Amino acid sequence: MLRSTGFCTILLLFIAQLSFAQHDEFNDLPIDTALVWLNNNIVNNPDHFHSSALKTLEQTYQLGDDQLKGKAHLVLMRWHYYLIPFTIDSIYYHGEKALVLFKRADDKLSLAATSAELGDEYIRKNDSKRAEELIFEAIDIYEELGEKRELGAVYRKLANVFFNQNEPELSIKYGLNAVEIAKETENNFESAMSWMGLIRAYHDNGELEKAIQAGDNCISIVNELIPNEKFLLAKAHAYRGEVWLDLGKYQEALEDNKIAHDTIAAQVGVEHNGTKTFRQGIGHAYYLQGKYNDAIPHLVAAVEGYSVDGQDRKAALQKLYSILADSYSQIGDFENAFINQKIIKEISDTVTNKRIANLESEALFKYESGKKDQAIAEQATIIKQSDRIQLLGMGFIALLLLFLGALYYYFRRNKKTSHELLVKNQENELLLKEIHHRVKNNLQTISSLLSLQSESITDKSAFDAVQESKNRVASMALIHQKLYQGENLAAIEMRDYFETIGKAIKDSFGEKAKNVSLEIDMSEIELDVDTAIPIGLITNELITNSLKHAFPDKQNGQILITLNQGKDGLLKLQIADNGKASKNESNVKKEKGFGSLLIQLLTTQLGGSLEKSNDAGTLTVIHFPMQEKSVA
Repeated sequence: MLRSTGFCTILLLFIAQLSFAQHDEFNDLPIDTALVWLNNNIVNNPDHFHSSALKTLEQTYQLGDDQLKGKAHLVLMRWHYYLIPFTIDSIYYHGEKALVLFKRADDKLSLAATSAELGDEYIRKNDSKRAEELIFEAIDIYEELGEKRELGAVYRKLANVFFNQNEPELSIKYGLNAVEIAKETENNFESAMSWMGLIRAYHDNGELEKAIQAGDNCISIVNELIPNEKFLLAKAHAYRGEVWLDLGKYQEALEDNKIAHDTIAAQVGVEHNGTKTFRQGIGHAYYLQGKYNDAIPHLVAAVEGYSVDGQDRKAALQKLYSILADSYSQIGDFENAFINQKIIKEISDTVTNKRIANLESEALFKYESGKKDQAIAEQATIIKQSDRIQLLGMGFIALLLLFLGALYYYFRRNKKTSHELLVKNQENELLLKEIHHRVKNNLQTISSLLSLQSESITDKSAFDAVQESKNRVASMALIHQKLYQGENLAAIEMRDYFETIGKAIKDSFGEKAKNVSLEIDMSEIELDVDTAIPIGLITNELITNSLKHAFPDKQNGQILITLNQGKDGLLKLQIADNGKASKNESNVKKEKGFGSLLIQLLTTQLGGSLEKSNDAGTLTVIHFPMQEKSVA
């Protein structure tokens, strides 16, 4: 009997596939069969799909089955996501309708799946608060039902929420959780999707090599295990292409982005608005190669794709217009450059306001404390039951309960006040992190502009001056990066900072600094930001001078940095090298003017004193007062 039923179902679906091309015949199908066919053909979008889906929705309402009505709305939500012929609001209309209907039908699995899927769509709308609410609701349901395979997909969506809130470390944490669950449940699709999300999270967190490896993992899984997932493959190539750009490997970036564009074009056509958006990476790669005339057609097409498809892609458009404006400027078309710069200003205000609004979300706090709240609610229920029994007793017990009720009231009021203070502190901390993050991003933008400018400089002295300015900006950007990544938002741990900036400066000298080692000999010391920035700039200048002048002909050498507190209460910074700067004395005197002046001014700003010795190499010692509670 089971075999007969299964065979009939397969036969019915096969017949439906042959006949659904005729719109009239589709209307005669059972609603269950029609919904199956609609779900399987959303991406292909055959003729009459939309009218057939609307007709099916009408039939479910006539039937009055909440579960079937929810499924019909879900089909239309997905169709609007893939095809976007009208506006993005249609996605949220049908999605929210489906949620209400699945709740009414008590279909928890469909409710969880739709909540997770719709939460993903709200991320695209920059509505992180609603996205978190839906995704945490899905997590609660899947945990209750023990559905681990689906739970992995929801963790991947949660990682996407934190990525869009500029929290890459949390995005990486939940993304790796999703990868582990996908591996454990042998879910190849979710494994590939999770790795794709990790490309962007690692990229945003500055871990570029890990981002490339995540891209390799994603592309390998798709090609070997799920080759039909062309849209996923295209996105993975596009995201990896963005990482190649930041690594300065423009040809690899161009190849990845061309593969992404061609893959999408093969699925939905070259003129589809979604396909045009994939030309952004191609244009950006040409732009960074200095091929501005090649870049402009791709950038214009990408702008058209993002603008026409009805999506709220303000951030993507802002970046596109910026590159496009500079491309026009580079070829001398200043009129178009000015027009695009004006559009950038209009977009910038909208993006900033939305990002600040998203910081007010409380969904994460509710989820983390959910288990405790549940325990408190259960205890409150027990207390209420006990109160009812005691009210039947003696008058003394009634008075006692009244007294206990008053205590409970004050306890609840104090708890509410404490909770409000906690939420306010969290909001302030998030806002402060956002400020440091934006300052770091602006400084990195300046550093990138200096890099672009240096590519067109042929004079060595001017080139070196620009590179030194770039390193100074990078030293300040690193301060703000450490601030928003660390637990202490007011102070920097200097040992880790010296190691990071020292390695970055060495890398900028390439082969010339290969044989020079950098040693940090100090305990952990925290400095406030007003002290750390001048110290970072001084360290940058002194390490740069040592690498430029102290080790001619790539000779072996060592640079030593120490920072400790003396008995007099002053901090003592020492930067020494064992090189032979005297051999380059003429060059040192020629180039040291601005750097030496900057070091002297910064030492004065710190209220410190400067000593220098050239007995065995070069030793610079700076004594300066420390702020209270600087030492970790």
